Amino acid sequence: MKTFLKNNGLCICFLVLFIVSFIGQVIFGFEEHNKELIDEGSKMISLGSYFLSGHFFQSTFENWESEFLQMALFVVLTIFLKQKGSSESKKIDEPEEVDRQPDRHRKNAPWPVKKGGLILLLYKHSLSLVLFLLFLISFIIHFYGSLKDENEQLAIKGKSLETISTYIRDSRFWFESFQNWQSEFLSVFAIVMLSVYLRQIGSSQSKPVDAAHMETGE
Repeated sequence: MKTFLKNNGLCICFLVLFIVSFIGQVIFGFEEHNKELIDEGSKMISLGSYFLSGHFFQSTFENWESEFLQMALFVVLTIFLKQKGSSESKKIDEPEEVDRQPDRHRKNAPWPVKKGGLILLLYKHSLSLVLFLLFLISFIIHFYGSLKDENEQLAIKGKSLETISTYIRDSRFWFESFQNWQSEFLSVFAIVMLSVYLRQIGSSQSKPVDAAHMETGE
């Protein structure tokens, strides 16, 4: 068990933080949604009903959507684009291990590498493909939840409901998306630029403390 925790500490830590944060979101989101329902003259709903509400789907997946978009773009753009001095960039003029072609005879190579062909082609791009797929799934569920929440509010007010074709052009949905996207892009810009001049000893995301500012890569 001690070895397992040592070997997987980073994933375990962030998984626990995710679970705790998710529980907090559900508790306070449930409370906030019921406050909104009461203010609009409707009845409170149960926790079980809240998990099926548009408010839950919208608030959860609009954030997941932006996270997966950020990570997918960062993985892809760092293939081609560089930032001199950043620990988040590949070196400017030097070859990198990640650019070499896979060797099927390499010791402990993953099975898709040994298999070759289409399987290897997909595996070579599997990280970005899965991240973009997770973004797409989150985007669709966010849209579904946002539309559902909008129609739930309209139904309470006795107004006509939105359709998919009209709501896809609605300012509310795109405001929810862009307000999250811009924060994710800002955070990437911050870590890329700050890692040029600032250090954190012991972190894999930082250059060595005594490294020159213009030394690029971790």
